[in-house]
Amino acid sequence: MRSKLGVTIILGILVLSLPASTWATEPFAKVGTYSLQFLKIGPSSRPSGMGNAFTALADDASATYWNPAGMVDVTNTAIMLEHTFWPADIALDYASVVFTMPFLPGTWGASARALSMDPQKERTIFLPGGTGREFDAGDMSFGLSYAQFFTDKFSAGATVHFVHSGLAEKSVNTYTVDFGLIYRIGFRGMRLGMMIQSLGGKVDYDSRDAKIPTTFKVGLSMAAYRRGAHSLNGVGEFSHPSDNTETVNLGGEYAFNQFFYLRGGYNFGYDARGAAFGFGLKINTTQTSDLDFGYAWEDYGFLGDVHRLTLGFSY
Repeated sequence: MRSKLGVTIILGILVLSLPASTWATEPFAKVGTYSLQFLKIGPSSRPSGMGNAFTALADDASATYWNPAGMVDVTNTAIMLEHTFWPADIALDYASVVFTMPFLPGTWGASARALSMDPQKERTIFLPGGTGREFDAGDMSFGLSYAQFFTDKFSAGATVHFVHSGLAEKSVNTYTVDFGLIYRIGFRGMRLGMMIQSLGGKVDYDSRDAKIPTTFKVGLSMAAYRRGAHSLNGVGEFSHPSDNTETVNLGGEYAFNQFFYLRGGYNFGYDARGAAFGFGLKINTTQTSDLDFGYAWEDYGFLGDVHRLTLGFSY
């Protein structure tokens, strides 16, 4: 038992020390200097409605993004589809599945996401009204995830993403890796989660290298109240992105009879992100299967509102 605890502590120290060394040479924010910003847009209405504080609580099919270590809490095959109405008529679509295989240990996951927009008019200095031609722009990624319990309280997981970004006739491809840990403290359902997201190299746009925005997150969740049909989870999270200043996310989720869910949260330290709200429904379709529906709203200030719709199924 002592050796297992020692391994857990060592892993935690390594995770905590990595971002310190990675970003020690970047004492100021570098907003707008990193590429592939869509990698930082979190999917699913549930975490979004809770103020995007989900690193410690991640326990559904969206764990492939928020913290793959949480996939071990998905006991059935879980499928999730999500659509986000992003500002400027931009759409983000996300799909994931989490499952186990009888002949292989651990929990597996696969995910895909795409940021897209309508075709845009091609404009030049001499033809600002348009050349009569159009161009496309968008980003997408495909991920494969794996997670496993190492003790009854400690789990770890990782996701490898293939990332594609295109603008007109120009496109770039790269790979990123997410790595997460969750430690179940054992008191009032408390969980400690840590996550390093979008570890990767650089992408080359017209012979100019651009870095990928790596983010370090640490979060805590707690079952604040449980009595009868009522329960309340509280979540908090600290994020350190490589291209911006630190942020804090706080939120909560109220559940009635594991059927109706009400969520709320706030995003602190962002230029254009504030309050968040959401709700969800879980319907038992059979004794072993559930259907989930979720909605979330976020205030993005002068950019407008963001709306998310999520549909999930587990069996």
